[in-house]
Parts: sequence; C-alpha cells; structure tokens
Amino acid sequence: MSEKWMAFDVKAKKKVEIKNPQFVKMKNNRWAVVGTSPETGIKVVRFLSKKEVETLKSKGLIKE
Repeated sequence: MSEKWMAFDVKAKKKVEIKNPQFVKMKNNRWAVVGTSPETGIKVVRFLSKKEVETLKSKGLIKE
C-alpha cells in the first residue's frame, strides 16, 4: 500500500504514521485503519470518512 496513514498516538502525544495498516469494519459499520505506532508500539486507530471509503472501494482495497 503506497498511502501513508497518520493517527494520534496518546502515549507520544503526537501524530504518527501507522505501521502495518489494516482496514477494519467496526461494529457500527464504520471503516477504520488500525495498526501500531512506530514510536511506542501501541495500537492506533484512525476512522475513515465516507469519501475515503468510497475512494478505497474504487481502488479495490476495501471489500464489503
């Protein structure tokens, strides 16, 4: 995946690039990018907007 996803790391108190990003559909039917922080190693999550989800579906990265 060529895109770089950013999320907020609560331990480092700053935005970091998500390492090993995976697209996950939550219980409430929202999509998110889940991975780990390269600085602290904790799990970080970034929710995706509807526009981002549509773009990723058109690229074939997300499957319903």
